Amino acid sequence: MDILRPFITQNGALVLDGGLATQLEVRGCDLNDPLWSAKLLLENPDIIRQVHADYLWAGADCIITASYQATLPGFQRRGLTEAEAEGLLRLAVTLAKEARDQFWAQQADPKRLRPLVAASIGPYGAYLAHGEEYTGDYDLDEDGLVAFHRRRWHILAGERPDLLACETIPSFAEARALARLLPETPELGAWFSFSCQNGRLISDGTPIADCATFLGPLPQVLAIGINCTAPRFIPDLIREVQSVTDKPIIVYPNSGEEYDAASKRWTGETIPATFGTYSREWRKLGAAIIGGCCRTTPAHIQQIRDRFRQK
Repeated sequence: MDILRPFITQNGALVLDGGLATQLEVRGCDLNDPLWSAKLLLENPDIIRQVHADYLWAGADCIITASYQATLPGFQRRGLTEAEAEGLLRLAVTLAKEARDQFWAQQADPKRLRPLVAASIGPYGAYLAHGEEYTGDYDLDEDGLVAFHRRRWHILAGERPDLLACETIPSFAEARALARLLPETPELGAWFSFSCQNGRLISDGTPIADCATFLGPLPQVLAIGINCTAPRFIPDLIREVQSVTDKPIIVYPNSGEEYDAASKRWTGETIPATFGTYSREWRKLGAAIIGGCCRTTPAHIQQIRDRFRQK
């Protein structure tokens, strides 16, 4: 089941893609919507396929589907039937697999391994669409979170992605809930990555080491780590995870820019080459799966790829 290991062994690291929504906005899409990037599954699915291709050509070994904020109740709230909502979830995986297969038929590098498709399982907070994925302040307990995630989990798994991406998890309860679903799809592994408030704690205040201690023994957990978090916290978080598990560590932080909620704009700047340099440091500290999240682009992923390219 360890489908990540060949990339790490051959290339020194597995390179993830970058921000899907960020690149959609670069291509002119307006994502000011409770569905965020998932609204394009309705309005313009072709552009999602194109963005997946952007990242593959930039060097990504794994692309993540546009299902982060795609949920059955979210689509039904928009007026879709349950069957239509299920179809859009399936489409998210189809688009990524089509982009991967088209890329694989065209690329000519004999040293590349066939890229993976990870089906995104975004947190309950993404459905709420008020920022709870950065607090874990939920109105559901662990059993309620299992019930919320179960149907989407099975629909996405049924489309046969290579693995599942349980990402931007803000609470230990949600991590436990998602872990309870793993045995229901024994043919698939998953990574678990957390949104974090500093170099030690995930968003709800739980030490990330406690989360990794819980997840580490589970055979279907393929990697544990951090995403949608400021780069400055990544070194300490890697050390925390590494202290309690020998599972591969995954990191895909934000660009380093800061979001100003009052003005609804990003401030600061990001330099792709600097992000690439950071990726080497994260690898030296123990991260083996590296990419980017919000505000990262194919240029950032190209810089990471260049740090690990085989001669």
